[in-house]
Amino acid sequence: MSLAHPENWPVLAVDGAAEPELLRDIRTLAAAAEESDGNPPLSEQTLVLLRGAGSSEHELSTLALYAPDEDSDPATGEDLAGVAVVVGERNGTGVLEMVVHPSYRSQGVAGRLISCLLETRGLAGLNAWSHGDHAAAARLAARFDYGPVRELLRMRLMATAADLPDAGLPDGVTLRAFEPGRDEDAWLAANKAAFAHHPEQGAMTRADLDARMAEAWFDPAGFLLAENSAGELLGFHWTKAHPAHGGHPPIGEVYVVGVTPAAQGLGLGKALTVAGIRHLGQQQLHAVMLYVDADNTAAVTLYQKLGFVRWDADVMYGPLTNI
Repeated sequence: MSLAHPENWPVLAVDGAAEPELLRDIRTLAAAAEESDGNPPLSEQTLVLLRGAGSSEHELSTLALYAPDEDSDPATGEDLAGVAVVVGERNGTGVLEMVVHPSYRSQGVAGRLISCLLETRGLAGLNAWSHGDHAAAARLAARFDYGPVRELLRMRLMATAADLPDAGLPDGVTLRAFEPGRDEDAWLAANKAAFAHHPEQGAMTRADLDARMAEAWFDPAGFLLAENSAGELLGFHWTKAHPAHGGHPPIGEVYVVGVTPAAQGLGLGKALTVAGIRHLGQQQLHAVMLYVDADNTAAVTLYQKLGFVRWDADVMYGPLTNI
């Protein structure tokens, strides 16, 4: 049997968290794709679940396609040519993310992974992310009668403190840094209230929070909490610092800004956003990025007024007909 075409390459199927060797290979693949494309090809939650952390509410399945060495057993192939990861929900729905190594593109790798997915699970109930919305992903989506159902903008700001508008806190509201061991439950409750209708952020669990707090990038000093005089949590701005990698300089991120329903309409969202950007600037991070749903008009307008401009977008594709 010829092994020259990906249709003949073996696929490793894994349910649950990835073993250390596979996780290493996935991270190497993701880094190569990001360096080539400029976008992280897998969402943070997917990477958290792959390493066995985060919420147990999700069902995780992975298909890994290794390119075999020409002179060896195909099962010993060393190059991870592509990977497909499905994060499933208990109701049968789920989200697919797929990455093909730059060296193995335009060779049928994505088609091979989709064929295996059709055999093992099917596409019923699945939406699929295209991080950066590359043309190849759009063509693949159309091939399976998928179309855009959600757009997540990535916006960027180049600013110093002098460029930011004055945005004072509402009367009686103060800011302080998140304190691990004290604030987890209160923050989870405020986050759930602030993002009650958000499909990912509002569903965060204590395990999800703990997983992120265990990451090397976590810095409680950049996790700002807004409280009233009674100590009630009204809102928050969790910032993130991305170190330089490859040819990309370091950049700050407006990781998540939330305001509880009781505090909305007070201008707290703007004040928190500016405070977080100022904090990042104090860390010498004058380039700042964020993600925001394109249909969140209020948030997009606020960010544009602060000087953010569209950088690119992630697009979620969903079936246009019943599968």
